[in-house]
Amino acid sequence: MTQLFFEYGAMGSGKTIEILKVAYNYEEQNKEVLLFTPIVADRDGKGIVASRIGLSKEAIAVSNNLDLFEYVEKELDKLGNKLAAVLVDEAQFLSAIQVDQLAKIVDELNIPVMAFGLKQDAFNELFEGSKRLLEVADKLVEMKTICVFCGKKATANMRVIDGKPVYSGQQVYIGGNESYIPTCRYHYYHPDLEKLKDIFIENKK
Repeated sequence: MTQLFFEYGAMGSGKTIEILKVAYNYEEQNKEVLLFTPIVADRDGKGIVASRIGLSKEAIAVSNNLDLFEYVEKELDKLGNKLAAVLVDEAQFLSAIQVDQLAKIVDELNIPVMAFGLKQDAFNELFEGSKRLLEVADKLVEMKTICVFCGKKATANMRVIDGKPVYSGQQVYIGGNESYIPTCRYHYYHPDLEKLKDIFIENKK
């Protein structure tokens, strides 16, 4: 059954590795995928899906006004039944309207859509795209990782600037290991500041 999937997890849970693996597996079977990433997710350059272990792939950069349904519909006219799936990285940055367009791709074009991203921001508030995906996706999959302080399941993304936790500011702040660490709920509010400083120094290398 064709479905809209949302796979979410804290920073470092392997979301980008998974989306690259899915794209590779389809292409190994001589099938086409459309890989999207929001233009704001430009840590490794616009239109690049890159994992922290060095794997990367070019993608279609999604601007705020791009109609995903119209784009995919046009590509379907060219690719026909070779188009096997639509994949979206950093889906938390999509607008609610664009998430509804993903659902429309599933329902009207009969193409599976797999969206990957964070559920909440560094202040434990839902992103717009994630909120809408939680509301409309057919299947939700949590990708797990562990708290850097205690090894329990990480549910939060702590923003770190100059080795110190940050609990206010703009929602979108693009960064990698040097800017975010996964934590459990307890250590999000009660971090080990000495260990945090050591992690920050190590990640800056």
